[in-house]
Amino acid sequence: MHHLHREKLFSLFDDDQNGVVFIQGAETMYRYKTDYEFPFRQESNFWYLTGANEADCALVLDLKKEEYHLFVPKRDAQYAVWHGYVKTKKQYLEEYKPDHLHYQNEILSVLNALKPEVVYCLNDEQAEFIEDLDRGFTVETEALEDALTYCRVLKTEWELDQMREASRVNDLAYEAVMKAIKPGMYEYELKAIFNKVQIENGLLQDAYNGIFASGVNASILHYVENTDQINDGDLFLMDAGFECNGYAADYTRTFPANGKFTETQAGIYQAVLDAHNVVIEAIKPGVKMEDLHLMASRIMMEGLIKLDIIRGNIDEIMENNIFALFFPHGLGHFLGLDTHDVGGYPKGVDRIDRPGIKFLRARRELLPGMVVTIEPGIYFVPAVLEPAIKDPEKAKYLNTEKVTSLLGFGGVRIEDDIVVTEDGYENLTNVPKEISEIEALMKG
Repeated sequence: MHHLHREKLFSLFDDDQNGVVFIQGAETMYRYKTDYEFPFRQESNFWYLTGANEADCALVLDLKKEEYHLFVPKRDAQYAVWHGYVKTKKQYLEEYKPDHLHYQNEILSVLNALKPEVVYCLNDEQAEFIEDLDRGFTVETEALEDALTYCRVLKTEWELDQMREASRVNDLAYEAVMKAIKPGMYEYELKAIFNKVQIENGLLQDAYNGIFASGVNASILHYVENTDQINDGDLFLMDAGFECNGYAADYTRTFPANGKFTETQAGIYQAVLDAHNVVIEAIKPGVKMEDLHLMASRIMMEGLIKLDIIRGNIDEIMENNIFALFFPHGLGHFLGLDTHDVGGYPKGVDRIDRPGIKFLRARRELLPGMVVTIEPGIYFVPAVLEPAIKDPEKAKYLNTEKVTSLLGFGGVRIEDDIVVTEDGYENLTNVPKEISEIEALMKG
């Protein structure tokens, strides 16, 4: 299906221009100066256009003829000794179906034969590679990134099917952890259960470094140590996902380690869940991510007012950015070949200079084919809340006694993966999130 991705890219360039696209794939990465190889994962733009998840490749797209040249490494017998194979040109042709196949050392000769007026590169490093081959080439580094971003933001049905499979397995892995968790276990034991389900289902590459956070660790947005013992009474926040053919799943669920929410945990959790559910129901083409972010923030602050954690008029609370004290990250991001996928900020669109919302990873109107995460959260972060308690302008909206008592609470985040459709949305995530459903699942 990668030929459809190339066709989409070709359609964005003028038919009559004598130009080429050049992209280098990823190389094998080693740990410092040893022969320890990190698991290989292809650069996402290269994978998008070729489907080739192997090291030391490159591509040239002839924009005038709309032809695809693939460059592959020329391996020797010693490579076969260590890796078990050396692919023939016939095997490369059958697997990746380029119009023309070459070895890596033939890039210059191919470019000289094509005589492009401009070589479109992804970045300065790849532009320098072309210039080092021959200073006579004119290189350009902005148009290609913009064009590929546009292509990747709008998913094809095949891409969505990869994400549906990643999500199907993620559903199973989440439920396995929720059924297995017990106080006294270590966070990494739950990570092991999660990873086992993914690998048993044929997904071998994690999409990002997963978060398995108990208690106060759940207030650390990118907590990845996953080494602490889980206490009775802790909430457990899990944010993890694996890839299917490069395409990511990215969920978060928060649940009680002992299987039963306390009254305080349930109240804070419900405030997040209400925001999560209302925002998802509002998703359709034309909706702006920043509007959804503020909608979620308002609903969560209304929940904290009901719990007497914050006090005052909801309009004033929003105007004075009190929500950012408890919700210090963006509502969500694009999802695809990268967990924080490309396209969040189109050219000319800047971040909003406002607490909390300035961290929004995507600021644009939603269109059919986009995939976004929706992940509101409420966190009790001492480094944020302790200064607020001492600030009269902020403290007047806080029940300082209650906020102080919750500084060791941790946090709650709930995240689903959402496809924007022509008339609304498709939710790729199917893991219990209502309080009664979570407790029923964990009770068994």
